[in-house]
Amino acid sequence: MKTIIVFAALVAIALAAPALREPEVVLLKETPSDNVGLGNYNYGFQLSDGSSKQEVAELVNGGTDGQFLKVRGSFSFVDPVTNVAYTVNYVADENGFHPEGEHLPQN
Repeated sequence: MKTIIVFAALVAIALAAPALREPEVVLLKETPSDNVGLGNYNYGFQLSDGSSKQEVAELVNGGTDGQFLKVRGSFSFVDPVTNVAYTVNYVADENGFHPEGEHLPQN
């Protein structure tokens, strides 16, 4: 009986404890693209959790292969466990997606 009372008390304490909530992420800065549609664009944003992204694209004439977008950009984020910031720079073009970052393996 005593064990049941202790168990019930522990459950009551656990239920009464405030829930841990993730802090709300807020948009701090935004650079919207002036040119939306087919063609060049430039945009970016920064969030209160340390995340950010910047990207620029240009329409490139690929000759007989037609036109394609060549995209250059970067994104950053903070690991919530280690509090370490990571940045990835990239190019995406007719040859695929090519990321680079100190934390990424080198070919």
